[in-house]
Amino acid sequence: MADQALHAQPASTDGQTRRDFLLYATTAVGVVGTGLALWPFVHSMNPAADTLALSTTNVDLGAIQPGQSVTVVWRGKPVFVRRRTPDEIATATKDDGAELRDPSKDADRVKKPEWLIVVGVCTHLGCVPLGQKPADPKGEFGGWFCPCHGSHYDTSGRIRKGPAPANLPVPPYEFTSDTTIRIG
Repeated sequence: MADQALHAQPASTDGQTRRDFLLYATTAVGVVGTGLALWPFVHSMNPAADTLALSTTNVDLGAIQPGQSVTVVWRGKPVFVRRRTPDEIATATKDDGAELRDPSKDADRVKKPEWLIVVGVCTHLGCVPLGQKPADPKGEFGGWFCPCHGSHYDTSGRIRKGPAPANLPVPPYEFTSDTTIRIG
């Protein structure tokens, strides 16, 4: 009887200690295993390498003449880069006081008055407006015209007529030199 009492107490404490250790070890292995199993799924939600490569676009402005527009691709979207003439700048500035659906001053949409950079996607249904080529119709306000539903944009990319609810968006950009910009 004395032997049973002597062995009962340590066996119970020793069994409890082993049980706690096994519980903690099993939980830790389960958590680490679950994390390792989920990592490929979480990692698959990151942008692809080709998408990351398009996150910025550098544009050489040196070859663009006054009145000329070029289209570059940034994040899979067309971006219109227009070197505006003094007349286009004066018209855009004068139109700051016009009744606009999406009010925005020309000075708030450009960093240098000569250069207008906007995402070339109509804000109505996502079409690409005309007005980049010299022969393209530029709409009633001399900017861009979306023939799908008749949206007219001015020389600052602001919506002036038609169903589009907002101006052409200005992407984030910066001048890295006098003749180069980085979009994105």
